[in-house]
Amino acid sequence: MNIPQVIAGIGPLGTPELIIIAVLVLILFGAKKLPTFARSLGKSMGEFRKAKDEFERELHSAQDEVERPTIPQSVEKRQPVNSSQDV
Repeated sequence: MNIPQVIAGIGPLGTPELIIIAVLVLILFGAKKLPTFARSLGKSMGEFRKAKDEFERELHSAQDEVERPTIPQSVEKRQPVNSSQDV
């Protein structure tokens, strides 16, 4: 069985599933440790979001460098021709 098919078979989480998960978390961590758990979860999500944003910036920066046209160094700059001078 292919992994994407298994994940697709699970589907989105609904209200009953979220309630069951909340009850399990409450049982496992207890009411006293729940605020600490939520705080650390929030900090972790914030750090993950920062890392994701930094990765996206680096990715866009690398893409811009690749797409930016470069002029070969062997090409010399030509002097503009002045029409007022006699040749």
